[in-house]
Amino acid sequence: MVRGARRPGLRQKKGAIERLYTQAPEHSVVICVDEMGPQAVKSYRGQRLVRPAAPRAQRAKQQADYGRRDVAGFVFGALQPTTGEVFTHTYERRTMGNFADFLERLEAWVPQAFERVYVVLDNLAAHRSADVLLFNLAYPRWEFVFQPKRAGYLNLIEPWWKTLKSLALKGRRFEAWGEIEAAVRAATLYWNAHRRPYVWGRRRRHRVPRRFGFASPPGSCLI
Repeated sequence: MVRGARRPGLRQKKGAIERLYTQAPEHSVVICVDEMGPQAVKSYRGQRLVRPAAPRAQRAKQQADYGRRDVAGFVFGALQPTTGEVFTHTYERRTMGNFADFLERLEAWVPQAFERVYVVLDNLAAHRSADVLLFNLAYPRWEFVFQPKRAGYLNLIEPWWKTLKSLALKGRRFEAWGEIEAAVRAATLYWNAHRRPYVWGRRRRHRVPRRFGFASPPGSCLI
């Protein structure tokens, strides 16, 4: 059975998104959009030692944190792969209205010099609501490209979420949702100041260069 035969149109949809990443039309920009969450207000495990070891040699342990101290919210994000620049905004809920509000903020963030804005996103119900349709009618330069189901790897913002968690959450304790919002804003500013582009394709691994020489046959020695 050919791979992907059970999912008609998968190759065509994947190829269309790949072409946007590698051969985007002139005067256009590609934006990857997604939501991360829910993010609870708690302690996030990291490198910091919470419970030091006793005088005797013991394994260092980190104290578990089961209590939820405040509301759990979501981080809405947008990534421009060609430059690596990101835009984030936090909401307490992932609703259709909040997503439409996030799109309005993106419209102000994306330069008007781009005649076409291609948005790569998943098939969440909030992404197909009437509010999104009204936004598209108000701003016709936007075109939404929905990735196939169970194909999150086609959205380049997915690996960036790990970077955001490392910069904003890892090894920190939060008492209120506002502290997480501040941490996300600071991490976004830091990333944009040190950003790098996200290039579509397989990551190149470092390989040790081969050295060519002469080999002696087994059981012999060179004089």
